[in-house]
Amino acid sequence: MNDRMTTPWGELALTRFPEDPRDRLRAWDASDEYLLRHLAEREVPLSGTVVVVGDRWGALVTALARYRPVQITDSHLTQEATRANLARHRVEAGSVRLLTTQDPPPERVDALVVRVPKSLALLEDQLLRLAPAVHADTVVVGTGMVKEIHASTLRLFERILGPTRTSLAERKARLIHCVPEPSRARPASPWPYTYALPDDVGAVSGRPVVNHAGVFCADRLDIGTRFFLGHLPAGGPGRKVVDLGCGNGVVGTAVALARPESEVLFVDESFQAVASAEATFAANGTPGEAEFRVGDGMAGVPAGSVDLVLNNPPFHSHQATTDATARRMFTGARRALRPGGELWVIGNRHLGYHVQLRRLFGDCRVVASDPRFVVLKAVRR
Repeated sequence: MNDRMTTPWGELALTRFPEDPRDRLRAWDASDEYLLRHLAEREVPLSGTVVVVGDRWGALVTALARYRPVQITDSHLTQEATRANLARHRVEAGSVRLLTTQDPPPERVDALVVRVPKSLALLEDQLLRLAPAVHADTVVVGTGMVKEIHASTLRLFERILGPTRTSLAERKARLIHCVPEPSRARPASPWPYTYALPDDVGAVSGRPVVNHAGVFCADRLDIGTRFFLGHLPAGGPGRKVVDLGCGNGVVGTAVALARPESEVLFVDESFQAVASAEATFAANGTPGEAEFRVGDGMAGVPAGSVDLVLNNPPFHSHQATTDATARRMFTGARRALRPGGELWVIGNRHLGYHVQLRRLFGDCRVVASDPRFVVLKAVRR
């Protein structure tokens, strides 16, 4: 969706990535506008190193491009959206520095702008990583919708950086104001976090799984993945397997352990997830070949090159519920599968993925189900 965001420096035409005419979600919200208006009206100094954390689709970085900000994001899609939005507004290459959550942060931060993420753990990880670069004169401003900012959010800023308060709400958005205290003692980071899997989940029973901050269900095995692990294909077509939307990589690792002849490609749009998958694979001394790729689903995977795709698609994009990601994953999987190749999907029953799969593949059958989840198989004809 192409829409125009009003900023103190003019209007910006912004899009998400990838652009989808059926997706009516905007690339910005009221919290982005509130923060930008605050920076301009209060004449917040932005002459030093400006770091923007958690920018959803590049709206903040595009608006602040004149100040040559550094963006830190966990999302490949955010990076691509940012590049597209900067190019649309003819921002010079190099004016904005794009970093991932896995990259070393800047050594000095003079203004820290935080779009509060959905994951409190990811916020904790990023604040702990950035705290050594923050000094007493650093301006720290966060933003988010009212439903995204909780007492635990404020306690996290206060515990890691310094005294914190919130603004009044405007259009259901709030600001977070934090006064850094560089001398404050900070806790050691608990990330990445490692735990042992239960002893009843097939090939990975009792084995370690590694989670970087922000990965879904980072402190325990979620019930959907547990159900999927109990119904993975024992055999199946060929060697080339893709763990699509791999998260911490436990599904792909289970396949690699059960079928050492497999070549497993782990793919996710989250830098934290792919780092977790690689660490989980390594921690288990997993045999066979593996590749770890941050990207937009099956983009870049040659057509007809894959034998089996395993997928637990997300049905949220930040706070919005949408099936756009699942649609792209299913379409990409069909293109990448060879004839006779299979797509196995785990999902909540109410999402009705069987309808999309039958439309795409002409066939879809239920492998297993319980009152909450269903495992589906579609075969490429």
